[in-house]
Amino acid sequence: MSTAGSTRAIIAALLANAGIAVAKFVGFVITGSSSMLAESVHSVADTSNQGLLLFGQRQARKQADDLHQFGYGRSRYFYSFVVALVLFTLGSVFALYEGYHKISHPEELTSPVVAIAILVVAICLESYSFRTAAVESRPLKGSASWWRFIRTSRNPELPVVLLEDTGALIGLALALCGVGLSMLTGDPVWDGIGTVAIGVLLGIIAVILMIEMHSLLIGEGATSEEDKAIRAALEQTPNVDRLIHIRTQYLGPDELLVGAKIALAANTDLATVAATIDAAEAAVRAAVPAANVIYLEPDLDRALTG
Repeated sequence: MSTAGSTRAIIAALLANAGIAVAKFVGFVITGSSSMLAESVHSVADTSNQGLLLFGQRQARKQADDLHQFGYGRSRYFYSFVVALVLFTLGSVFALYEGYHKISHPEELTSPVVAIAILVVAICLESYSFRTAAVESRPLKGSASWWRFIRTSRNPELPVVLLEDTGALIGLALALCGVGLSMLTGDPVWDGIGTVAIGVLLGIIAVILMIEMHSLLIGEGATSEEDKAIRAALEQTPNVDRLIHIRTQYLGPDELLVGAKIALAANTDLATVAATIDAAEAAVRAAVPAANVIYLEPDLDRALTG
């Protein structure tokens, strides 16, 4: 369900950003606004980013093989990290450069009203994309705050799209302010200041994404709620005296690896051991459906045997 929701959010963002990019480039050609150019490049970067996210999902569906025996699920994390790099290089760095150039060598805007009209339309389209991402994210977010969802989600695409759309909406507002102030004051420097502000904004978002995707790439364990559910499922399994230790790691957004050592009574026969392990695995999967790969090691309860 989460993958389908991610795909819908990505496609909505891709269509919106592609249309917005074309409109912004037309606006730049007509007005010469650096804010419009920065926003145009931003939208092109966002559109290519959606393509990368879709490609990452496709790669993640490849079957496991001898080289990648746990599958390709982390491809989604890798391409989400690439998205952060693209947003930083094509979005932030370009906007900062263009803003500096515009402030150093200001040029009068032509037909700024056209730029404002295009930016207003772009805000409407971007709001649709943001709403789609928010709707698809809400079931996964639950009662947590949006910031906590972005920090703890093991699904990489939805936080990426949410942050991209948030950045795009704020960036459009900054571009609108820059063009508007340039038109009202007759000073084109405001357009350059708006462009620099867009660059700073995109840089902050890109760094946040890179930090989060790096953490997912090197491997994150179950969430605190999932960890509690897994522990409870193991400890409540008949014939399990206690949980000795447990390790978890997400192999991909929808696949959790669980390795645990469970203590059994010293006189437990082999058939009961096998049945207990099967029951424990079933209990864990019922509690946390993402726990597809489970390795349980039975051991004597040395606390009872002395």
